[in-house]
Amino acid sequence: MARKKNRLQPKDLCWHCDPALFKFKTTAELPPLAGTIGQDRALTAIDFGLGIGNHGFNLFVLGEPGTGRSSTVKKILRKRAADQPVPDDWCYVHGFEDSFRPAYIRLPAGTGKDLHKDIEGLVGRLTERIPKIFEGKDYEERKNRITEDHQEKNKNRFQGLEQEANSGGFILQRTTSGLVLVPTKDDHPLSQKDYEELSEKERQQLDRRGDRLRNRLNEVIEQVREEEKRMHAGISSLEQELLQAALDDLLADLEGEYADFPQIVAHLDNVKKDVSARIDEFRPSSEPKLVFPGFRVGGEEPSFDRYRVNLFLDNSALEGAPVVYEANPTYFNLFGRIEHIIQMGSATTNFSMIKPGALHRANGGYLILDCREVLVNLFSYEALKRCIRNREIKIEDMTEQYRLIATVSLKPEPIPLNCKVIIIGTPQLYYLLHRFDADFRKFFKVKVDFDRMMDNTPETVESYAQFISARCRDEDLVPFDPTGVARVIEHAARLVEDQKRFSSCFIDLSDLIRESSFYAARDGKKKVGHRHVEAAVEAKAFRSNKVEERIQSLIEEGTLLVDTEGKVAGQVNGLSVYQLGDYSFGRPSRVTARTYLGRNGLVNIEREAKLSGPIHDKGVLILTGFLGDRFAQDKPFSLAASICFEQSYAGVEGDSASSTELYALLSALSEIPIDQGIAVTGSVNQRGEIQPIGGVNEKIEGFYAVCSAKGLTGSQGVIVPRANIKNLMLKAEVVDAVRKGRFHVWGISNVDEGIEILTEIPAGRRRADGTWPEKSINALVDQKLTKMAETLRKFGAGRGNK
Repeated sequence: MARKKNRLQPKDLCWHCDPALFKFKTTAELPPLAGTIGQDRALTAIDFGLGIGNHGFNLFVLGEPGTGRSSTVKKILRKRAADQPVPDDWCYVHGFEDSFRPAYIRLPAGTGKDLHKDIEGLVGRLTERIPKIFEGKDYEERKNRITEDHQEKNKNRFQGLEQEANSGGFILQRTTSGLVLVPTKDDHPLSQKDYEELSEKERQQLDRRGDRLRNRLNEVIEQVREEEKRMHAGISSLEQELLQAALDDLLADLEGEYADFPQIVAHLDNVKKDVSARIDEFRPSSEPKLVFPGFRVGGEEPSFDRYRVNLFLDNSALEGAPVVYEANPTYFNLFGRIEHIIQMGSATTNFSMIKPGALHRANGGYLILDCREVLVNLFSYEALKRCIRNREIKIEDMTEQYRLIATVSLKPEPIPLNCKVIIIGTPQLYYLLHRFDADFRKFFKVKVDFDRMMDNTPETVESYAQFISARCRDEDLVPFDPTGVARVIEHAARLVEDQKRFSSCFIDLSDLIRESSFYAARDGKKKVGHRHVEAAVEAKAFRSNKVEERIQSLIEEGTLLVDTEGKVAGQVNGLSVYQLGDYSFGRPSRVTARTYLGRNGLVNIEREAKLSGPIHDKGVLILTGFLGDRFAQDKPFSLAASICFEQSYAGVEGDSASSTELYALLSALSEIPIDQGIAVTGSVNQRGEIQPIGGVNEKIEGFYAVCSAKGLTGSQGVIVPRANIKNLMLKAEVVDAVRKGRFHVWGISNVDEGIEILTEIPAGRRRADGTWPEKSINALVDQKLTKMAETLRKFGAGRGNK
């Protein structure tokens, strides 16, 4: 009766999508899919996160890979950014106050490109005209006039001094140490001997005239020096006059054109001041200029490079706000770099070598990053948080703190940050960061959660068809007919093991669409049908199931012991799932239980051998609670039992076999054999209720494959939790076998239903007086436990008397 009552019908084993729901002949007739399927929560969060402008409301998009996280976010951002203003251009210029701190200039989009072009033209004109100022005829003539005028004045001064000296009996002579006054007699210089032969009076008179003339000489020399200063000042004034006239002429147009931009006007003013201060560099040099490979000897040509503009960020080509995805978010790729060149063995740099990063390019728009890539790149995550916290992008040499010797480097003026950062990652990374990084909650306040599944509704089914149509159109694939679309949608339900939901993992579905198109094209068909999709599913399984086939062959050969016929007490076929990458399959395992006198309770052999995981250990311990609650209310729990997964040489984890282990124990205690043609899966709680498990489809199909290989008898099948019925999406082969009565699937809610199916004996329900119906499973178990308790009591009493 239990087998008939709990047997599932073919319609319960799989949800079928009716091709008649679709009114098209092929998906080529369908409009392209607009929007994203079944992610209302995520789309609402995205809309909120992009709309709110408060600080810290950046987005973290979490979900499993393949759920359309990246494509959806990029599509929404591009659409939103198209209607937003283009952000400003940014330029860096030489820091005139501090050459190690370049300053930025902020300009409307497109203006930076024009400024760069104009300044390049200005530098070219400066390079050409400024040196020529000191080579022109006008400059030479005016300079010569100033020089000649001053030379004439000095000449007159010396001539007057010389006449005055001659009249006083002295002449002027030039020596290596300068001008000296020499006394004369009869127009001939006096020697020391002649001077000593003079009378005392003559020497005194000569000395007085000499002192007076020497004072006069000093006065003239001082006047000459002052005159030379005036001459140099005049020449300098002339040069400044000519230079300023040239600069005014060269910069006049630019000053007028950019009069509305104070930063540019200030830069042009600084250019004027700096050129004037460097006037000595522009005069022609008489030093030799010998050029060798790599360096120059002698006077160098004056450089005007410091007046150029580094067009740091040019947004002239943008249409709307920028959307930047940085696939390799290294520190330099994100925050920019300062490049260097090697000259004569030394690394040099300047403001023109400052290069932008992804955060600069996204400024005024949106930056998309992959969480894992950000975390694995040193310095990137912490620097990103600093930029968000300070609302500025600072370009730094992040290796500076690790050098043994500090080096001089540029410190560009930080650029203000106005950017929405979107990080895409898995749920595991999100929750780890949320728990262990306090800053994360401050700066990424918007959680965008992409679900891995969606509800099975008529609207979703229609959207899936449009999704298939879009894939075929975008990738030039063979269009699908209604049967092909229906089979893809059924596979979407199979991926999440739920008849009421579909998978949101579109990467897997896209691959299935491509592979189905391949098989249809290979067959020369113009549309993809049910059999082509089925062929793609089977082909992918065949490429991955080598291990499954090897295990199947070991079972068929008898190397792995699995019985599918007969009855054995204390032995049940349990079901487990193997996960190998993107492929999973089920296989049966023999579970045995042995009971004997003792008070050790349940011994989990897997645990004792350290092959059991904590969840499996918990499942075994639950069995003690169940047995104690049901059978030890009127007597002490006196039991020693061992439970084992036979021929299991690897770790065992999960509690889906706990009901299997309980059936083996009940069978061993009642000594009632279990039908080996029936396999069991499901976890149990202490009240004996059967709880749902995962991998139910693979488990059923795994046991069906073994039974089919050994021969179907019509009485074989699998017991599953009733709560898992909605998860059944079995292969057509299994459903067909159930339809023909060659295989069965039973759904149960409690242990009693399961043991009745396995033994075909009533489990029995406890009476009001606490007893069980005669010959029921529970009665037999209770009797066995009572007998074991009495035996242990008598044995203990006997040992005590002795």
